[in-house]
Amino acid sequence: MTRGGRAAAGVLAAGAVTGAAAAAWGSLVERRRFGIRWETVPVLPPGSRDIVVLHLSDIHMAPWQADKQQWLRDLSLVEPDFVVNTGDNLGHPTANAAVEYALEPFRGVPGAFVYGSNDFYGPSPRNPLKYFGGPSSMHAKAKPVDLDVERQTAYFESLGWLDLNDKAHAIEVRGSRFELFGTSDAHRDWDRLDLLPTNVDEMRGEVPWSEDEDGPAPVSIGVTHAPYRRVLDAFVRQGADVVFAGHTHGGQVAVPGFGALVTNCDLPREYASGLHRWQNRTHWSWLEVSAGLGTSIYAPVRFAVRPEAVVVTLTARTA
Repeated sequence: MTRGGRAAAGVLAAGAVTGAAAAAWGSLVERRRFGIRWETVPVLPPGSRDIVVLHLSDIHMAPWQADKQQWLRDLSLVEPDFVVNTGDNLGHPTANAAVEYALEPFRGVPGAFVYGSNDFYGPSPRNPLKYFGGPSSMHAKAKPVDLDVERQTAYFESLGWLDLNDKAHAIEVRGSRFELFGTSDAHRDWDRLDLLPTNVDEMRGEVPWSEDEDGPAPVSIGVTHAPYRRVLDAFVRQGADVVFAGHTHGGQVAVPGFGALVTNCDLPREYASGLHRWQNRTHWSWLEVSAGLGTSIYAPVRFAVRPEAVVVTLTARTA
């Protein structure tokens, strides 16, 4: 072999070793390196007390994931005032009990939830390279495995959480008033944006503080699983001060210095996770996108995108 051939072989071998090491890190280590991202959002009326919001998303729980279950239980030490769950909790047909065990410490903490498709249907094997061709879709030929979403809904409501799947509710927390509205999973075209204005108007007409003109102004919060631009724009038009979303997994695989490679929706890559501003022509809202805590059991890898829960402290606006 020539000197050039030996050099080329050495480069290829080094690349193969590096790729294998990265794959091992992503599948064996990083996907289980759960962490908390801390954010502060100034949306409350001046003089309001801080509200600590725990944002959970894309848990994709399998019954054998004991470390994830315990880590979620330990999040109760954050002592949140409110929990927002943006869906894809179930990652296996028999995972309901595991999700219930993990979230039981939050019983009595007010919250709200919306669903992703993986709360209704179990995961299926797929070629991960197809994500580079656009947002994923269900296999037309394969019948998905039904998950027990009815049991999950009953459990979440027993915790005291509000169902925001194409619904709107109002709630008061620590002296602050919140208008909450949400959609079903836009990734499957289940979102009913045509119902959103009516839902919001009816909710605002029924709030218990509607006659209290001297009380603090309510804060509007939009909640959705998949942050498609049509949903974000609709939330901004409805006056959302902050929007919570998940679905993207932060890209699940990112390149250091470049960021997420895909978002699995029409959200630009730079919004794949984190706190941003989302603006239409005349108004804007804070946008909090969680990278989520799990992965499909058929794609158990994360690289340069740690699994996360997000603690968002809502603070008073400055005058």
